[in-house]
Amino acid sequence: MTGDVAVSLSVLAVVVLLSDVTRRMLVRALADPGLSSYAVELVSTFQLCCCTHELKLLSEVGGIPPQLALTLTYVTSVAHGLTFRGAVGNPCGALEQAYRARFSAGCALGRIACQFAAAVAARVAVPVIWGMGLSGLHSRHKLLGFPCVSAIHASLPEAAAVELVCAFAVQTVITHTQSVEERYRVHAVAAAITTAVYAGGRVTGAVFNPALAFSTQFPCSGNSFLDYCFVYWLGPLLGMMSSVLLSDKLKPAFSPKSPSLHLPLRAKKQT
Repeated sequence: MTGDVAVSLSVLAVVVLLSDVTRRMLVRALADPGLSSYAVELVSTFQLCCCTHELKLLSEVGGIPPQLALTLTYVTSVAHGLTFRGAVGNPCGALEQAYRARFSAGCALGRIACQFAAAVAARVAVPVIWGMGLSGLHSRHKLLGFPCVSAIHASLPEAAAVELVCAFAVQTVITHTQSVEERYRVHAVAAAITTAVYAGGRVTGAVFNPALAFSTQFPCSGNSFLDYCFVYWLGPLLGMMSSVLLSDKLKPAFSPKSPSLHLPLRAKKQT
């Protein structure tokens, strides 16, 4: 098992490093046409999906201890946060940015298209990597035909509720850490992601990302395409929307009121 883990860690490191080099090159090459943000979104989501495929294999097939699986989830989440260079990597996140007018509708749709294209690319590329037989785990998985079984272990409404709650929790942390310095913020978001995976992983795999689920969960047997859409698309979307709307509703109630509101009417007229 130690050898399998070492190889998988090497694969994760190579994917992150190559993706970061590619991102930097594309940012320079596509800065003038204004396409760099879409290229960064494509590469970053590909990185996210490839790393999640490898972690999923280690956890579900490799049988690594849960503590190690959660530690790797945290570490890779931090790595993604530090290297994404402004990419969202999640269709729900792109929609949230469009809702807050940080992205135009066209920009959000373009980013979502890049995210799903990267999800498909990762779904094709990862079996090629596994097919090289770099570790015993990869070789065994190849001999079995790269099997994948649904991670849904509850009724569909319960599974969708789990994805909703996970997305709600992570989005809430993202929203309320906007003012935190980036190098500290990534750890807070990574901790939220790891906690969500710990809480909901046994029920749905705790993906709470429609593009990532399309790459890692949709090819699996055991449920229909519509089942997966209900759990992994509708659940996270409702969770994100609930978090955003609730935050917008509660923020004015807890924000300090303007001192002028408390001045007497005569004083207001004089000012």
